[in-house]
Amino acid sequence: MPFLIQNPLSRRRFLQGTSLLAAGMVLRPVVGAEDEATDSGTGEIRLALFSDTHIPADAGEAYRGFKPVENLGQVLPQIVAAQPLAAILCGDAARLQGLIPDYERLKTMLVPLAEECPVAIALGNHDDRANFRKVFGNVHPGLQPVTGKHVMVLEWLRLRVIVLDSLLFVNETPGLLGKAQRLWLDHFLQDSDDRNTVVFFHHPPDDSDGGLLDSDRVLRLLAPHPKVKALFFGHTHVRSHTEQDGLQLINLPAVGYNFNDSQPVGWEFARFGKDGVDLTLHAVGGNRADDGQTVSLSWLR
Repeated sequence: MPFLIQNPLSRRRFLQGTSLLAAGMVLRPVVGAEDEATDSGTGEIRLALFSDTHIPADAGEAYRGFKPVENLGQVLPQIVAAQPLAAILCGDAARLQGLIPDYERLKTMLVPLAEECPVAIALGNHDDRANFRKVFGNVHPGLQPVTGKHVMVLEWLRLRVIVLDSLLFVNETPGLLGKAQRLWLDHFLQDSDDRNTVVFFHHPPDDSDGGLLDSDRVLRLLAPHPKVKALFFGHTHVRSHTEQDGLQLINLPAVGYNFNDSQPVGWEFARFGKDGVDLTLHAVGGNRADDGQTVSLSWLR
């Protein structure tokens, strides 16, 4: 069964006062609730974006001097205070092997955030699909029917978010969307309207041995759909913003730990508008020189 939380009616009236823990699920927000849920009528869609939490069952477990449980414990109150419409965790939710106790701790930690807004989790190479479903459930409103994959869609009047599943092998570096998921994505994009669309998956769309192995096919698939404005991903524990053929490629920083002292540990607050997105870094560790910095990216197609 999905993890369901009933909320009191909030000022945002999100989903008419009912919020689901969409961790691992898709949620289609109520069309029409957007005007009350955006900033002062500006039409911005406010989302909290974080990745690579690597939560272990043992709260004291550390890597490179970072304690992932402590880091997420700092991040979650910041996200709640920011009052996003939804939060997206872009893969590697669990420490290394996607163990059930890891997900149980993560689920407990996410409750305060899930009481405020939906939380969608993509799956990465340190996740285990079967264990994840045992803890979070595998029947959710809006979950897309892609065999063997965990695919989600969140929609507002001015923005569509597609969360894909690049998990190939547990605790092995490379990722793959695969034919079934690519076919679903192609058909979905052909059949959906032209509202601005952004796509999330865990692995970087590059030709590295540890990246998304079918990235070339994915990029070719997206090329005829100018409504797809950006790809968001994690995996590298690097914060970066590049573009390819007019598509914004946005690498989210890690929450659990960095691999290099030059990189921040933290999350991004995203404000999506008609013509682009503003991304504000909230660093809780690592290189905090850019904490509070906002990068404004324009849609290029």
